[in-house]
Amino acid sequence: MRTLGMAASRPHRGLLSLLTVTIVLLSLAPSARLLIEALGDLAQGANAPLWRVLSNAATWRALWYSVYTAGLGTLLALVLGSLFAFVITLTDLRAKAAWVFCFMLPMMIPPQVTALAWLQLFGPASPLLKSLGLAPPLGSPQPLYSAVGIALLLGIQAAPLVFLALRTSLLSLPRELVEAARISGARQAQVWGHIILPVTRGGLVAGAAMAFISSLGNFGIPAMLGIPAGVYVLPTLIYQRMASFGTGVLPEMASLSLLIGVIALLGVALQQRALGRSRFGLTGHSGRAHDFTLGRFQLPVTALLAAVLLAILVAPLAALVVSSLVPAMGVPLSAATVTLSAFEEVLSRQGATWRAVSNSLWLAGGASFMLMAASLPLAYRLQRLPPRLQSLALGAVELPYALPGVVLAIACILLFVRPLPMINLALYGTLGLIFIAYLARFLVVCLKPVAASLAQLDPSLEEAAQLAGAGPWRRLATIVLPLVAPALFAGGLLVFLLAVNELTVSALLWSAGNETLGVLIFNLDEGGESVLASAVSVLVVAMVAALMLALSLLAPRLPRGVVPWQR
Repeated sequence: MRTLGMAASRPHRGLLSLLTVTIVLLSLAPSARLLIEALGDLAQGANAPLWRVLSNAATWRALWYSVYTAGLGTLLALVLGSLFAFVITLTDLRAKAAWVFCFMLPMMIPPQVTALAWLQLFGPASPLLKSLGLAPPLGSPQPLYSAVGIALLLGIQAAPLVFLALRTSLLSLPRELVEAARISGARQAQVWGHIILPVTRGGLVAGAAMAFISSLGNFGIPAMLGIPAGVYVLPTLIYQRMASFGTGVLPEMASLSLLIGVIALLGVALQQRALGRSRFGLTGHSGRAHDFTLGRFQLPVTALLAAVLLAILVAPLAALVVSSLVPAMGVPLSAATVTLSAFEEVLSRQGATWRAVSNSLWLAGGASFMLMAASLPLAYRLQRLPPRLQSLALGAVELPYALPGVVLAIACILLFVRPLPMINLALYGTLGLIFIAYLARFLVVCLKPVAASLAQLDPSLEEAAQLAGAGPWRRLATIVLPLVAPALFAGGLLVFLLAVNELTVSALLWSAGNETLGVLIFNLDEGGESVLASAVSVLVVAMVAALMLALSLLAPRLPRGVVPWQR
């Protein structure tokens, strides 16, 4: 019976292996095409696109601004993320779940919405400052239109990444280490300095690397704050070149994208090296360490965290809401000026709004559905590969997400700028190209929760079904799927949450009639329609918060770590 069952399962295993190889190759294809385009004409010498790009002063100026803003933003992210991670995870702070939810919200809000909210908070035309009588004189410069302003918002956007990485390390801190130190008479400050900080250094390094790479590839914030001030980073330089010259400069854009990709991969390599040096061999039971008692500092610490959240979340969102309720920028909010005309305009008269909503929902929903369908068999097959092959396959799947979005966008343009052979189907300038880019970028987001859930399953269930003659596909449908369905749904919801407001990839791939929500907000603000952009942004923030709340409610039924802000 077992021999017949195994023989019958070989074709199914072949299909699973073919699916795995196909997905891995599709993940690698855009990056490979980008590499070929950037390095293919090196024989031309000084006329090669790569050498032209490297000899251009604008490239090095944009590179400097990229590294400067990403580096400064990473330092700010380390300060904010570490503060919240240490206090929330290791102290007896009250209402921890609410603190975590509020601190994670800025990461899930699209960067162009974050930039718009902060722009509405400062400057002489701020409706909120006008309402409070605090607006600077007319003609005063907007302080956020600068490299420092870009770095400030990049740091706020990336701080939750540091928080997540460090909190994971803190939750894995063995309880007995802290107990032993306390029994030995160590004071709280000594426990922090001699045990907690050294042991969790890996989490800090990982968080800093993720913050730097995320900031390096961010498009929305540098575009909305940097372009008006003439401060270009590499992603916005590529955008400007593409907008000005079209597809004729694709080889140079490939070279610029390669430059960003190399810097991002160097950041990943440095992270791995630093993690290797800071790795500790911990034994014993892992779990949450004893709460450090805040005592008389309970109120000051709570006030400090509340003040930080007020500054980085509540105040900008309040400014965004106020800006959406006035008839024009610079008009203070009052009983006489409050109006819903901006919401009426974007929802009733602006055809682009519903078109962008429809495009974003179809793209995000379709990507979520397809990735959910592919993630289960892919994770199931990867789990049965030898460790070395499994690592290589996972690395290939993670590559499109690890690289900045602008790199993936240029790679997809290069791959699909010509009609597909044999069927003569042109994808360039269509929603189909954005859809393919989303599939490549967000596959790993859906795959990881499913893989984590599969790793926790008892293998005896499958073994019993296999002995009874059930093939891999039947075991997947009747045994594995019901058990990992919550993780699969959570992965799909995370993909939807990230994709529905995505801008970095779609900014280079959209065309007239194919706008997404992220592109719509960016275009409205760039066209001087800041009040309408604020109204759309308020609706987007409400949708993001609702989706995050849905994931939080689902979290108790999921494996630990599937929902990032629920541990």
